[in-house]
Amino acid sequence: MFAANFEYYRAGSVIEASRLLAQHPGARLLAGGHSLIPLLKLRLSAPGTIIDIGRISELRGIVANKGGLLIGALTTHTELAASPDVKKYAEALAEASGQVGDPAVRNRGTIGGNVAHADPASDPPIVLAALKARFGITGPQGQRTVEVSNFFQGLMSTALAENEILTSIEIPARQTGEGMAYVKFAHPASRYAVIGVAAVITLNKDTCSTVQVAVGGLVPRPTRASSVEATLLGKKLSAENINHAANQVSKDLGGEILGDVFASPDYRRAMAAIYVNRALSAAAQRTS
Repeated sequence: MFAANFEYYRAGSVIEASRLLAQHPGARLLAGGHSLIPLLKLRLSAPGTIIDIGRISELRGIVANKGGLLIGALTTHTELAASPDVKKYAEALAEASGQVGDPAVRNRGTIGGNVAHADPASDPPIVLAALKARFGITGPQGQRTVEVSNFFQGLMSTALAENEILTSIEIPARQTGEGMAYVKFAHPASRYAVIGVAAVITLNKDTCSTVQVAVGGLVPRPTRASSVEATLLGKKLSAENINHAANQVSKDLGGEILGDVFASPDYRRAMAAIYVNRALSAAAQRTS
C-alpha cells in the first residue's frame, strides 16, 4: 500500500522546522523514518504535510560532560551502541540501542524519533526511564525541559505538543559505585520487547544505596518498579534479596497488561519477575 498524498518540506534548522510546524497544523516530523513511514504506508497516519528534519546537523551527536551525556535527537541507534562515551557512562543505553530492530533499523532510526513515537515495546525509553533522563524540547514558546517521569504519558503518547520538536536527551552523571544493565525478552520476529527491564544500582560498601528499575513491553508506557526498588534499597545485593525484590514487580504493573497472540497478559505478568531478577543481577555484578 502507498501513502496518501502529502506536501514535503526539508528543514535546514530547528528554527526553520519550528516555523514550518507553525505554518502547517497537523504536520508530522520525519527523522529516520522507521516509525513514521510504516504508518504512512498502512494509512494509519495521513498527514497533509511532512517536514523532514533528518539533515539538521545541530540535532546530531553525543557530548560527555562530567560523567553525564547530552545526546542529539537525530543520533542513530548504531551510533549510541558503538559510542565509547555511552558505553562508559550509560552502558544500559548502549545495550538497548544495540538490540533495536535489525541493522537497517539501527543505522537509520534515531533515538529522538524512537522516543517521540513512544511505542510501549521499544527498548530505549525503558532505559531512559531508569536513568532518570531529561528531554530538551523546542516549540513556539521557546525551549523547555521535561523529566522522563512526565514525558511518557500512555500508549504512544508523550508530553510533546503538536507543534514541538524533541531536540535532545540528557542523562545525569553516573555515580561512583553505580552498575546498570538492560535485558529483554525479545519477540523472535520483530525483535520488539515482549518484556524489557532496565536496572541501575549504586553500591555503598556492600549495601544497595540507590536503585532504579524500569519495565516496559508489557505495560503501555515505561514504568518505574517502585515496589522492587523499595524492597532492595538498603539491603545487601545477595541472590536471595534480589530474588525477593524482583518478585514484587507484579505490584507495579497495574491492571493494564498488554498481550497478543504471541504472549498473553497473564504470561507476561508471570515472566516479569524473571527478567527483573536478571536485570538486577547483571547490574549488581557491574557495581564498583
